[in-house]
Amino acid sequence: MSTITTEQKENLKVLQREEINGHFTYAKLAGVVKDANNAAVIRRISDEELKHYDVWKSYTQVEIKPNKFKVNLYFWIAKIFGLTFGIRLMEQGEEKAQEIYSKLIESIPEAAEILADEDKHEEELMEMIDEESLRYAGSVVLGLNDALVELTGALAGLTFAFRDSRLIALAGLITGISASFSMAASDYLSTKADDDGKNPTRSAIYTGVAYILTVMILIAPFLLLSNYVFSLIWTLVNAILVIALFNYYISVARGYNFKQRFFEMAGISLGVALFSFLLGNVISGWLGVKS
Repeated sequence: MSTITTEQKENLKVLQREEINGHFTYAKLAGVVKDANNAAVIRRISDEELKHYDVWKSYTQVEIKPNKFKVNLYFWIAKIFGLTFGIRLMEQGEEKAQEIYSKLIESIPEAAEILADEDKHEEELMEMIDEESLRYAGSVVLGLNDALVELTGALAGLTFAFRDSRLIALAGLITGISASFSMAASDYLSTKADDDGKNPTRSAIYTGVAYILTVMILIAPFLLLSNYVFSLIWTLVNAILVIALFNYYISVARGYNFKQRFFEMAGISLGVALFSFLLGNVISGWLGVKS
């Protein structure tokens, strides 16, 4: 075993802490995962983390206890938002560990092996995880995207056509709820025709629920505020927040580029809203509808 400097020892302690936290988090998750395949995947990850911890311990000669707060935090994130999301989020939080590995590779023989092992193994294990929430992510995207684009545009157009928060909310609810059933039915028929292994009924439910939840979030400001202009502004803010939160979730769980997906979706939704806003103003003036 090579001699290590004080700085290297401190860096190894950081890696040691990450490994023991990962070991206990994965072990805890493996105990509650119902799917036997997923449970086996998580146990393998847990075992790998413990092996890495023991390697670093042989250098530092220090026993490090897990951070219970971190272990419980990632455990509950995975429980609430899905196993894949929780694990990928935890892996993203190990940027400091990656920097330390790059510093240790030349001086500590095991560093390169462990880094390669983690990069290869964890990605392979992640790909084995099959969650319903991600299998039907396309249906959720369909429901969210259509609701955001169509209803944000419709509400913007209705704002200056009706100029009354209650009327706008009523028209928006009727439009949104009708559209949610229409989208769910379309998704059901499309999934059934594609025959890609997904359950058409579940796919339709994911699409419909995502659509109607988005509708409620967008309509809420018009039900809570009497000023239709402030209601529209709040609705647009809600739309951006929904886009940001959903795209963050998908970007972490799927490994996509967050900024690219966020700006694309936000640009489309807000662009349609602006066009509809101007169109509603023009049509209301043309028809002589005044506030």
